[in-house]
Amino acid sequence: MFSKRFETSGKSFSKSHKVSKSSSSFNRDSGVSKRRHESRHWRPTTASTATAGDDTVMGNHLTSAIVTLVVGAEQRLFAAHEDVLCSSPFFLNALRNTYMDPATKRIALPDEEPEIFSSVLEFLYKGDYFPRLMHNKRHNSWELEPPTGEEQGTVESTVYHHGVDGDLLKDTVIYCAATKYGLDELKKLALRKQGLQSGIQCSTILASARYAYANTPDNDSKLRAHYLALIIRSRSTFKRSGTMQLEMYNGGTQLFFDLFVALCNHVDDISSAQSTPRSNRHL
Repeated sequence: MFSKRFETSGKSFSKSHKVSKSSSSFNRDSGVSKRRHESRHWRPTTASTATAGDDTVMGNHLTSAIVTLVVGAEQRLFAAHEDVLCSSPFFLNALRNTYMDPATKRIALPDEEPEIFSSVLEFLYKGDYFPRLMHNKRHNSWELEPPTGEEQGTVESTVYHHGVDGDLLKDTVIYCAATKYGLDELKKLALRKQGLQSGIQCSTILASARYAYANTPDNDSKLRAHYLALIIRSRSTFKRSGTMQLEMYNGGTQLFFDLFVALCNHVDDISSAQSTPRSNRHL
């Protein structure tokens, strides 16, 4: 779930969470992009039981053939070990069928965003993606690892998506990519990370919600429910949002019917609680 640190005025939520753009791609030591990114100081992940960055875990995989992946409209080149990619049902199928050029072990992903695919590769090799999810034992809570050294000021919660010609929440796009690639653990990780984000404009939240609806199946309700709960919880802000008003005028998506049902259920719950005699509420 999103942090409760939302403002109830203006067009966006809490602005205390200041972030800036990042155009990082995956590290040369594992899956690699031809465009080298800033150095990362990785430690064993605490967000997942999969510690794919450990040589004892990955040793057998790192001797397999290298596959070249051509990503996005700009045809960014990435490289990854075949056995690592095959942990995804999508790539297992791609390596056996028409997605791949057999002569060169080359897979084209023209509709993918390079920054998103970089995070997917990071997860396949290391069990997490930057910024990592850390467990705070003192408060028994999850939080995003703060950037250190050269990474300070480079964490961005949104990513520009060419398909929608605008910014979307990065974790939402990663969740949808994980759905496409059949990576259930990555879906869980992206959803938990998204719940820790704040400082997101209403327009970005609505655009990301539409993207989530368009890129997840109807029976995958977790990400959709996250957005419904977020909008309801922040209803005082969205009620004054011109973007929300325009979106509802335009209509045409399942999102707003689901939101209507969720709001009705929310009102029913409140009415039921108010009508229940006080002596019966703790039974």
